Amino acid sequence: MSIPLQGSLFDGFGDTELGSLRQIRRTGLDHGAWVDVLPGWLAGADALFDRLVDTVPWRAERRPMYDRVVDVPRLVKFYEEHEPLPDPALADARVALSVHYHRELGEPFRSAGLCYYRNERDSVAWHGDTVGRGATGDTMVAIVSIGAPRALMLRPRGGGVSRRFFVGHGDLLVMGGSCQRTWEHAVPKTRRTAGPRISIQFRPRGVR
Repeated sequence: MSIPLQGSLFDGFGDTELGSLRQIRRTGLDHGAWVDVLPGWLAGADALFDRLVDTVPWRAERRPMYDRVVDVPRLVKFYEEHEPLPDPALADARVALSVHYHRELGEPFRSAGLCYYRNERDSVAWHGDTVGRGATGDTMVAIVSIGAPRALMLRPRGGGVSRRFFVGHGDLLVMGGSCQRTWEHAVPKTRRTAGPRISIQFRPRGVR
């Protein structure tokens, strides 16, 4: 059972607007990986959260694990590059990110994957986006987090000291360089009560 989203006092008055990307800050990681973070990039994120909860055709997935099939602990929806996005704010964000990162990335962001974490029991295990080109070359995955903040963890592939980023209410986090193949990321379950969160992941063509 999900608890209602508790809105942020710093999230504006309902209009969804993008801030400037000039204030984004980069953290260098090992092995040529890096993370850019910009808190509160998307104003009106709580209103966008409510719209997406109601309009996105969320679906539950099941997948094999060992000797049984289990529920994936989150709801999902993937938008292919030619599929209309569910809200104009997502299209605006994708364009802004494509313009800002064009010199480094060399191509626009194309697809949008949405994950709905309903409460503290929803999660995603350690992984890298290595289906496609992310397994062999540098790329970027840009994540806009709306709703209640959750911890997004990163650790070097094969083990090492992890990094923790607490994101929600319109925060932007971009993983770049070799991050998908040399690091892993996760949203772990938590023992503390957590409100609902939606993660919006923008990726270039051929990265999943």
